[in-house]
Amino acid sequence: MKRSIPLLLALLAPACALWTGPVYSAQAKKVPDQTEQIRLHSGELPAVKLTADILYRILASEIAAQRGHYDMAGQTLLDLAQETSDSRLAKRAFQFSMADRDLPRALKAARAWALLAPNDPEAVAASLALAASNGQTAGLASTLRKRIEKADNKEQAIIQASAIVSKMADKRVALDVLEKALYPAVRTLQVSHLALADAAWAAQSPSKALAEARRALALEPDSEAAAQRVLEYGLKVDSVAAIAETRAYLDKHPDNRKLQLMLVNRLVDRHDFDAALAQVKSMRQRAPEDFDLLYTEAEVNMRATRYPEAQALLEEYINVQTQRRKSINDKASNAMADASDARLLLVQIAEKQNRLGEAIAQLDLIDDSTLRFQAQIHKAVLQAKQGNLAQARATIDALKHQDHHERSVIALTLASIYREAGRTDTAIEILAKADADLPNTAEIKYDLAMLYERQGKFAEFETLMKRIIELDPNNANAYNSLGYTYADQNRMLDEAQNLLERALDLEPDNPYILDSVGWYLYRTGDYEAAIEYLRRSYGQLPSADVAAHLGEVLWVSTHKEQARRIWREGLAKDPQNETLLKTLRRLGVTLK
Repeated sequence: MKRSIPLLLALLAPACALWTGPVYSAQAKKVPDQTEQIRLHSGELPAVKLTADILYRILASEIAAQRGHYDMAGQTLLDLAQETSDSRLAKRAFQFSMADRDLPRALKAARAWALLAPNDPEAVAASLALAASNGQTAGLASTLRKRIEKADNKEQAIIQASAIVSKMADKRVALDVLEKALYPAVRTLQVSHLALADAAWAAQSPSKALAEARRALALEPDSEAAAQRVLEYGLKVDSVAAIAETRAYLDKHPDNRKLQLMLVNRLVDRHDFDAALAQVKSMRQRAPEDFDLLYTEAEVNMRATRYPEAQALLEEYINVQTQRRKSINDKASNAMADASDARLLLVQIAEKQNRLGEAIAQLDLIDDSTLRFQAQIHKAVLQAKQGNLAQARATIDALKHQDHHERSVIALTLASIYREAGRTDTAIEILAKADADLPNTAEIKYDLAMLYERQGKFAEFETLMKRIIELDPNNANAYNSLGYTYADQNRMLDEAQNLLERALDLEPDNPYILDSVGWYLYRTGDYEAAIEYLRRSYGQLPSADVAAHLGEVLWVSTHKEQARRIWREGLAKDPQNETLLKTLRRLGVTLK
């Protein structure tokens, strides 16, 4: 299934600090002699002359990375690191290779980095972690154990070992490796049990995770980190006991604010709003000067749909922050930002109650400059929901954009407003002009492509999606949308498979992608696998569109009652869903 509204993608921009070379006294050499080997072991920087060629290749790599060509940047710096024996270049090659998701090259770079800087714990950890993530775990437990044994700071070595095994794909094997690495002498350290608790949790062994967290707490009864794990992991095993243990701990440590807020959040997750509010009120009684708890109490009331109480608390909170601004001359005060955050929550409450005029009024009261643009964009969307397209357009036209990003947001929002109003042609005109003005903006191309697809202009859709993939090779939405369209049209299924596999590799738990993969498998006749993927998608995204797909595969697989149940659920959520209604008509199904 394709996303009808794209996500705003964060552009990956690595830090490109100007590389400053070392002191130069000798020509670069590919193979270090005996003296050089001794120097490398000591961790000293190489003595290499900065030639024009070296400087050019470094700068070319940084420019290539800025343009998204991490493959070229990473390989160039890896070659240069091997020629110059400079660990900093190997580290940079590792960073670029990770950005490129090229794990084999990243592993080579990490190993070069560790070889050139053997005393750098970050370099050694990166090398071991990459090897582990590539499944190269033979001897890893003994290697980690030896590192811990030799380390002066055992706690830091254990933390590094934990970080390394956390990179392993098989979390159960990772837990076993860590168990073997933490020999009996270091099991007296609390950090060992915290690390084992986290590894067990990742390996989906909550009982062991809880047991290790309790051992950690027993070793250091005042440890908030251990108490947090007892709560988090214990909720999966015995929620009543976990909450009781946490409250007992807080009775002895009433000033541990983080754990108290964590308990509030978990109670809210369990919809135990009364208990959550009681906890917050207890905190407020103990610390009446902690005005942030007003905001927390408002959030809990909002989650409980107790909107009048939430609104009253937020207004009180805003008054407090307003008084702070008047009484504090410190320009660094966050009172303005805090008040604006509260107003944004009031906007959400007003929207949930369909009081759009009040929501707009709150947006106009936001005076934090960092939120002003966002607030006015939101205001235009709400004006459009009221049916005031002219006002919405005027609000957007009045905005002064600061950069290309804000220009693209303006175009995307305006197009979305017209699209939702049924004026697709106008939305396309807006996006086509924006695409011409900002030709390398993937978000604009994505929205424009989706509108072309809605109009049946598949050639234009296909061209734009392929261009998005060229601009942003890690854009999972583009791979998914193009792959799904091929599968839905039952053509170019080999290409659809390649596209969807890439999308799934980038975002393995994305429900839209899971739905697309399931639909592709249905087209290829693998009904059993299709049902598996579609159920996973429906579990995360129980929408009418996914219900249509899952129901159809169940229907043709003779699971007709299950199909009817899924379809009924879909119609209950979205009675006018076009995909689901077309599916029922095509299959000749009438739901009673």
